[in-house]
Amino acid sequence: MTAFALTLDRVTYTLPDGRVLFSDLSTTFDTTPTGLVGRNGVGKSVLGRLLAGQLAPSAGQILRHGRVHLLAQHSGEVPGRIADLAGVAPVLDALARIEAGSVEPDDFTAVGERWSLREQLQAQWQQLGLPPLDPDAPARQLSGGQAMQVALAGALLSDADALVLDEPSNHLDSAHRHRLIEALQQWRGGLVVISHDRALLQQMQRIVELTPGGLHSYGGNFEAYAQQKQQAQRAAEAELALRKHERRQQQQAEREQRERQAHRQARATQDARTSNQAPILLGGMKNRSEHSAGRLQAQLAQRRAEGDARVRDAAAQVEAEVQVALLGPALHAPGPQVCAELRQVQLPHLPAARGRFDLRITRGMRLAVCGPNGSGKSTLLRVLAGVLPPASGEVRRAATTAYLDQTLSSLPAQHSALELLVHANPSADEGVLRTRLALLGLDAERSLRPLRTLSGGERMKAALAAVLYAEQPPQLLLLDEPGNHLDLPSLAALEAMLRGYGGALVIVSHDEALLQAVGVEHRLQMVP
Repeated sequence: MTAFALTLDRVTYTLPDGRVLFSDLSTTFDTTPTGLVGRNGVGKSVLGRLLAGQLAPSAGQILRHGRVHLLAQHSGEVPGRIADLAGVAPVLDALARIEAGSVEPDDFTAVGERWSLREQLQAQWQQLGLPPLDPDAPARQLSGGQAMQVALAGALLSDADALVLDEPSNHLDSAHRHRLIEALQQWRGGLVVISHDRALLQQMQRIVELTPGGLHSYGGNFEAYAQQKQQAQRAAEAELALRKHERRQQQQAEREQRERQAHRQARATQDARTSNQAPILLGGMKNRSEHSAGRLQAQLAQRRAEGDARVRDAAAQVEAEVQVALLGPALHAPGPQVCAELRQVQLPHLPAARGRFDLRITRGMRLAVCGPNGSGKSTLLRVLAGVLPPASGEVRRAATTAYLDQTLSSLPAQHSALELLVHANPSADEGVLRTRLALLGLDAERSLRPLRTLSGGERMKAALAAVLYAEQPPQLLLLDEPGNHLDLPSLAALEAMLRGYGGALVIVSHDEALLQAVGVEHRLQMVP
């Protein structure tokens, strides 16, 4: 591993549709563990791909010393084998061919010095809390958390000099998040973590924030970043208040000058009427007076422009407070007393030894489904939603039900957020739907873009809107890791909405603060 350094020099990135995502970014990354934060849609994942060399900047340059490995966000079903997900399939396949008798130079080149990769992979999985896995098994058999851990193991075993990890704690339970933190503490190369996970960001030694105004670097962990940012915001607000006060004083001084000038001109006119001076002399006096008044007006206009510029510069340093609102669905009826019921159900894709169980979801119930990764939490929600049939037993649903899975697999990637919402509620006024998307931070332009071009957090907002603002509001809401990808203002809006939601709620989340905020009263503990 070589000493790592990466420099952004006035980097700009323009999207294929011509929009400038960000511009003139300049900073340096080294082996200091760094958290990259920012609002949904500001371009953090695109910046991660630029850092890894998967994209080229539209302008400016990126100077790298060392190789960068990107661990991207996982969305949807994971294709291929577990070895493909870990990024080690070419080496393992070459090893298998050599063990079968291959003498092809390409196979030996692919293996290089990694003859013990199989053993290293199993050891890394064990360190991350995964059970022994078959690298040739289909990756789709993994839970969302297990898929993330497999990909992370491949990143840690890569020959990279730096890692860029995009939301690596998504889908992980608390135990595996702790193992993730331990693994990253042992990493000695460069490290950039794109995340909204405050516990993970607390382990970083530097925070870099991407905003519409550029990149801003803060020394220390997330807590230090929050304090510095608050202090900077207060200082910027004080500077803006001072500049506005100066402008008001300047405007008052201008009024007084204009009044004095008008008074002098009026007196001069009166004196001219009563004097016996020759007309030619009076004309000269008038011209000089008008010239003096014009010069004064020009000076005042220049001072006004300079004062306005100082106010604009100060205002640009004050970050606008993010206002995100997620309105609860307007339930037409409270729903049946028993919304859904499982009777002697055995979940599919899980060992029969896990046995059968009963579950009753009643009106207004707040139920959290808890348990480690791979214990069947998402499978349970899919059975409750009717997406999967049970291996055995009976499922009854009496309430109108909406289900949002953690991979957002139901989203049509080619449609826009507005189209998605219109399809869910065709009788609603389109202006009202546009307003609701705008309250989520999806403005007129973003609400019309294909969903595949939005960030993970923006797609999550669109999916929530389609569920909550449907023509037939759900009396039973099934949410699987709804906080994934959401920035902090959006997460607060989600919590506020769920607190006021009048229907029954079944939620899978590893975010204990979220569960507390939405008023969870019952817990179902799943076991491996």
